[in-house]
Amino acid sequence: MINAFIKFVQSHREAIYLLLRRYFAESRTFLLQSDLGKIHESLCQETECAGLEDAALRTVVRHMEEAILVEPWAYFTIREGVGIWHYLRIHLEQLIPEHIDVSDYLRFKEARAEPELGSDETLEVDFGPFNREFPKLKDARSIGQGMNFLNRQLASRLFSTPGEAEGELLRFLSLHAIDGQSLMLQAPFQSGKDLRGALRDALTWLERQDDAKAWAECSETLRKLGFAAGWGGTVGRIAETMSLLLDILEAPAAAALEAFLARIPMISRLLILSPHGFFGQANVLGRPDTGGQVVYILDQARALEREMRERLALQGVEVEPKILIATRLIPDAQGTTCNQRLEKVAGCRNTWILRVPFRKANGEIVPHWISRFAIWPYLESYSREVEHEVLGELGGRPDMIIGNYSDGNLIASLLSRRLGVTQCNIAHALEKTKYLFSALYWRHNEERYHFSCQYTADLIAMNSADFIITSTHQEIAGTANTIGQYESYCRYTMPGLYRVLNGIELYDPKFNIVSPGADAEVYFPYAEIDRRLKGLWPEIEALIYGEVQPGMARGSLMDRNRPLILSLARLDYIKNLTGLVDWFGASPRLRRCANLLVIGGSISQEGSEDHEERAQIQRMHELMDRHRLDGEVRWLGVRLDRNMTGEIYRYVADGRGVFVQPALFEAFGLTVIEAMASGLPTFATCHGGPSEIIQHNRSGFHIDPNDGAATAHAIAKFLELCAASPDEWNRISTGALGRIEQRYTWKIYAERLMTLARIFGFWKYVSDLERQETRRYLDMFYHLQFRPLARAILHE
Repeated sequence: MINAFIKFVQSHREAIYLLLRRYFAESRTFLLQSDLGKIHESLCQETECAGLEDAALRTVVRHMEEAILVEPWAYFTIREGVGIWHYLRIHLEQLIPEHIDVSDYLRFKEARAEPELGSDETLEVDFGPFNREFPKLKDARSIGQGMNFLNRQLASRLFSTPGEAEGELLRFLSLHAIDGQSLMLQAPFQSGKDLRGALRDALTWLERQDDAKAWAECSETLRKLGFAAGWGGTVGRIAETMSLLLDILEAPAAAALEAFLARIPMISRLLILSPHGFFGQANVLGRPDTGGQVVYILDQARALEREMRERLALQGVEVEPKILIATRLIPDAQGTTCNQRLEKVAGCRNTWILRVPFRKANGEIVPHWISRFAIWPYLESYSREVEHEVLGELGGRPDMIIGNYSDGNLIASLLSRRLGVTQCNIAHALEKTKYLFSALYWRHNEERYHFSCQYTADLIAMNSADFIITSTHQEIAGTANTIGQYESYCRYTMPGLYRVLNGIELYDPKFNIVSPGADAEVYFPYAEIDRRLKGLWPEIEALIYGEVQPGMARGSLMDRNRPLILSLARLDYIKNLTGLVDWFGASPRLRRCANLLVIGGSISQEGSEDHEERAQIQRMHELMDRHRLDGEVRWLGVRLDRNMTGEIYRYVADGRGVFVQPALFEAFGLTVIEAMASGLPTFATCHGGPSEIIQHNRSGFHIDPNDGAATAHAIAKFLELCAASPDEWNRISTGALGRIEQRYTWKIYAERLMTLARIFGFWKYVSDLERQETRRYLDMFYHLQFRPLARAILHE
């Protein structure tokens, strides 16, 4: 593509000159992808120049991500594909495209954004050299399926020397024990030959036994042969597991290795980290920094505990699994349980929320909530206190650590390093793609957001992790037209701080897609009447149609016969609830079709401690007043428990309403999953995860939050069509239910995550996945870069 463009410039000087002149005429230093394309299209319509329509030029313009314009030079970033970037510059008069490297491009960008910084040398960060010898995926479509690729690659390498493979497997199997109980091997075997012989003897004996016979009934014989518990709970299961290992030793194959590793009972104790916000089971959702991540983690923990218990029982191991969710203890708990050190998770036998406080340098506990953007100075000492508490509660090291969001992932990196434990990262939402030019102009945002700390922490955590799970492919790699959240960390600059030349390898097999689900006990189809919480219906009707309670609601719906448009989220800029209200208010057609029910935030600014939420509260009131919406919009500033939320989804579905998720960007979209699992037709943002969850016009609809008029038109058109033909509503509702059942359940999630943990745990042990060189580099980056930035926050 780039070579074709260079040839085009050489033969179509007039076209490229006209285009560059038009770009410069905008008098803007930075132009983005959308600007570059629109300007080109406009020029094509206004000017008779055949070259402007040339396919080579159109292709390059379509792939341009950014231009920096300072006459006479135009610098361009061109994204040919996922993680494949080119950098060019063109002189307005000479019109000769020149390749430049990423360092020169970023240096030029810095000088335009922050000219006062001068020419001082800047630290350049490059993780590329550490990954040169590591196997990588080749096809962008395979990104997010790293486990399968890595297993094939490393199995082939490992089994190319059979003696080495047998030795590694023997040592790995000899390691396993739970609560002092040996697993898999009762006594060490001297060689792979000895193990193969014992396996054949065991299988010969097992063939004569009843498949249903329990481990306890045959353990004496198998122990004499050198085997301990962990092969299976019954003779049939034991024989299957032993046969898998024998196949691996005699005719190695990646698929057999994966199947065998998935059965090893190597995980019974988990640590999940989520420090920020108000983490609790009730009365927390909607508070600052407290939303879908809390729901995700609680549902995740329930599913993982269930999966661990079932897997251990299946393998004949009588051990009660335990999960700890470490979060922050907040003495000023505001009516929540966030001031309780230990809280059992409902629906679990042995999963607990463990709260540890933030402390000042003098050891004094910080009593109040702190924004997720300002917690960085507390995390290092917090991690050490968490380590102490966790070791006491679990009685030893966890088998795996799961970090959540930037803060939890950084702490997971610190603990994993100290404890020698497998580390899994879950970003949920990387802030970098949410805020335009937030890295370039980091100084302008430092007082409020401290992006210098957050983006540094992200780099450390994502390069430290043994594996990273994401909810969608585009979270890693974006789409043909948009860069992915992780991709945005590949190359960027924070002027005066550091310049990232290669921040993360997108084709690294550490990336794996594991999509969450909705709790099937809470979010189930509206048509399952016997399961419905009918006792909540009067309360729901009062919430939606009852008298306005001061401080809890605004707006009284005048026409109860109209279907409801439901939207619920935190009241912040990115979630865009005010955008939806504006679209609704500006569309007479949509206002005739339905009422709007918005649930989020507080009604009064005095009820919020978050500056962004307060701004959105003010805007919401302004929009209600401007469009005169008090008879057609009900805005609820209440916090609902999950059962109530699930029944509201179904109540809206009863009235043939719809759910709208209008976010400017949504990393995944748990509310989308919840609404669809309830059978509610859903319109959701095309930017982020919902575009993968929803199949457009089959299981829901994609909307562009940057085109409110088109969104209002699409919703109105659907509601009008449903009014004329009820089968249309049923078609989308049925499609939504089918999509969730097929792809988005917590059972599928838990099985997948536990398999990943076992396989990456194995390779961490037998290969060079420890990446010691990278860890040393990260240690230096943490101590010399992150730590001073974090400490500086306390002195502001």
